[in-house]
Amino acid sequence: MTISERYIQITKHLCQDKNPSTFLNMLMAEGAFSCYPFYMLTDMQKTPQSPIYHPEGNVWNHTCLVVDEAAKMREQSANPIVFMWAALLHDIGKPSTTKKRRGKYTSYDHEKVGMQLTVEFLSVLTEDIEFIQQVSQLVRFHMQPLFVLKDLPFAELDYMVKQTNVDEIALLGFCDRMGRGNSNYAKEKSNKQAFLNKCNAHEYRHQPTM
Repeated sequence: MTISERYIQITKHLCQDKNPSTFLNMLMAEGAFSCYPFYMLTDMQKTPQSPIYHPEGNVWNHTCLVVDEAAKMREQSANPIVFMWAALLHDIGKPSTTKKRRGKYTSYDHEKVGMQLTVEFLSVLTEDIEFIQQVSQLVRFHMQPLFVLKDLPFAELDYMVKQTNVDEIALLGFCDRMGRGNSNYAKEKSNKQAFLNKCNAHEYRHQPTM
């Protein structure tokens, strides 16, 4: 199977399956992700996470949970293909940024590294520059709901609003949080709305005056 055929195949399952992780795990088990650029997905299996925040285990386990959560929400997305590929690649930056510091696993700036790797990954599969840009921006900002809600110094509300669709970020962020072994639906739904409220308030404050 050619690279482009594999891309079409994966896209179909991401956008049609109830649980796309079943097909993705089948490909992983068959060794279909051993070649470039798919080995970036295989690397996720080798990347541990903090058991406190990610009791589901490694990055690939988390990614599969997120993809399945995203499949439940994709009809709410303005562009389901972009949204589902972003769900699959949202933590592609973790393998190269994960380190153990003071006994804890961290992956600082994995979303920024992930944006670059998403462009590299998808550029091998498709020449659709707009698609690649949209997916990479969702990957780049997928941590912003957490940063914005906690008023962390990593929050980039103004930049994010200019670069991407905050509704899509909120949706992806919700799926990211739900794709964990200890997720709380009511809490994450409330956080999603609180994030959107902050974004809307920010946009209102920055509207040009007449």
